[in-house]
Amino acid sequence: MSFLTIEHLEKSFGPNRVVKDFNLTIEKGEFISLLGPSGCGKTTVLRMVAGFETPTSGAIHIDGKDVVRLRPNQRSIGMVFQAYALFPNLTVAQNVGFGLKVNGTARQEIQSRVEEMLSLIGLPDLGARYPFQLSGGQQQRVALARALAPRPQVLLLDEPLSALDAKIRVSLREEIRAIQQKLGITTIFVTHDQEEALSISDRIVVMHQGIADQVGTPFEIYNNPATRFVAGFVGTLNLMEAKVIDAEKGVTTIGGAPVILGRPLPKGKATLAARPETIRLGRAPGKDTVLAGKITGVNFLGSVIRLRADVGGQVIDFDTFNAPGVPPPTPGTEVELSLSARDLLVIPE
Repeated sequence: MSFLTIEHLEKSFGPNRVVKDFNLTIEKGEFISLLGPSGCGKTTVLRMVAGFETPTSGAIHIDGKDVVRLRPNQRSIGMVFQAYALFPNLTVAQNVGFGLKVNGTARQEIQSRVEEMLSLIGLPDLGARYPFQLSGGQQQRVALARALAPRPQVLLLDEPLSALDAKIRVSLREEIRAIQQKLGITTIFVTHDQEEALSISDRIVVMHQGIADQVGTPFEIYNNPATRFVAGFVGTLNLMEAKVIDAEKGVTTIGGAPVILGRPLPKGKATLAARPETIRLGRAPGKDTVLAGKITGVNFLGSVIRLRADVGGQVIDFDTFNAPGVPPPTPGTEVELSLSARDLLVIPE
């Protein structure tokens, strides 16, 4: 039996349906990310699990217990907010121990647990400081320790890294994942950053207009998007309109060049997709399809150079590794691009 179950969850604000028939089962100790653009309903789902919003309809069960009618402090949930929400007049230690104090925990036990939590987040010597004396990353670590101190059954994180700079975000998300795995706590992480979701999640729920468009592992979400929205939102994807020559055998053309997929296609035309990393400059071994194009853009990204080409009026992005002493082709250069038909995705309409 799943540890956390969400069934037919709906939320409306007046006539606006923000969450529509949302269903999800989460195993104990699993790390789930709700991924999607602003306004897709992911934070509303999180707030309903936390008890800060009341569902219009639907059920939420934690460890077999229906919690929809329970107050937030009755759900055994720890929550980390985007804006830290630390008490400025309390020290770090007092902030971490706040939930324990409210629960009536003995003073000696609070002190022991606070020391344990500060050690866990790597700030064992900062208990006497106040939040304004900490960096943003340190404040977020304290917020995480405060959420974990009462030993909740579920940890909820609402875009906790969005206010931090890029380098700190990367290191802190790795720390959060390491702590989550060490404690084995069931976790829901809300983010609009696909890289975050792909790098630390056991599974990802891609949300769009209040609906869970796809649920799967990072590998499944990235390599086998179930809808056009998921395909376009997660990672960079080239969408190419192909003319279908033989629908049964999967024979098409892109920019006039034959592409044989070997699997059934809709008649007339199909939308095919390819990730930039699956396309090679020139005729590469093992690639069975060659497209002729012209370079229209060069974007230097350090170890990788992203090139853009016009292929029969369609824009295709592809990647090459930076090789010192071998400059990339310049805009206007006629090139050949090679790819494997097996790497092409057929995007449903």
